[in-house]
Amino acid sequence: MHRRVLASDRLIAAFLFGCVLFNYPVLSLFDRQTTVFSIPLVYAYIFFAWVVVIAVMAWAVERRFK
Repeated sequence: MHRRVLASDRLIAAFLFGCVLFNYPVLSLFDRQTTVFSIPLVYAYIFFAWVVVIAVMAWAVERRFK
């Protein structure tokens, strides 16, 4: 029971972390005319942040079954 609650807490933390990453003040930091591999910086940041949120959620779920 304790591990299930801990995993739920981790998923909630991952959700809140994602909300912070995709909120206006953080997104405005990357809204520049710079490109990364011919991709605008803001799009590269959104893709990278999305991958990080998915990885954190996968880590939280996988830890639950060990």
